Amino acid sequence: YCWPPWGSSGDIVLTQTPKVQSAVLGQTVSIRCKASSSMSNYLHWYLQKPSEAPKLLIYYATSRQSGVSDRFSGSGSGTDFTLTISGVQAEDAAVYYCQSFHDKSI
Repeated sequence: YCWPPWGSSGDIVLTQTPKVQSAVLGQTVSIRCKASSSMSNYLHWYLQKPSEAPKLLIYYATSRQSGVSDRFSGSGSGTDFTLTISGVQAEDAAVYYCQSFHDKSI
């Protein structure tokens, strides 16, 4: 992932943990994303289900995309960010990504 999005001061590596997360229905789950350098709040969270395009959940670290359940929340700034899913439901099964730049064409 490149930062800043307009070019050129090197790459920031995002490390997401855990790689795999299992959960009991109703549980609260957190996914962490750690950046190799500070990036203010330019961190976005997506989920992707099989055969579907990625769906934006959280933008600029803490802002929930319109239409996204309030069970999803984002926190953090600088180098450490967290996506929290409260009251996990079966429909939440997906691949979750953190990303350092959101292109509206995605």
